[in-house]
Amino acid sequence: MLPLSMAKAGGKMMVARIGGSPEVKKHLEDLGFVVGSEIRVVSTPGNGNIIVMVKDARLALTEEMTKKIMVTM
Repeated sequence: MLPLSMAKAGGKMMVARIGGSPEVKKHLEDLGFVVGSEIRVVSTPGNGNIIVMVKDARLALTEEMTKKIMVTM
């Protein structure tokens, strides 16, 4: 298990755990990041932000948010 912030582009992963405050967890769940869901890293531009594909939608997340999402390969 590793934080999404350390993931490489192109890899498919499964959400294993969501950290943070209840408000942050709810926000991420509303975006589609739920435990057991599959996500794919589309791009890691190098500025700490990551673009991911979740349920046929592309989302850009800040580095702070990606550190709260734990994934498995």
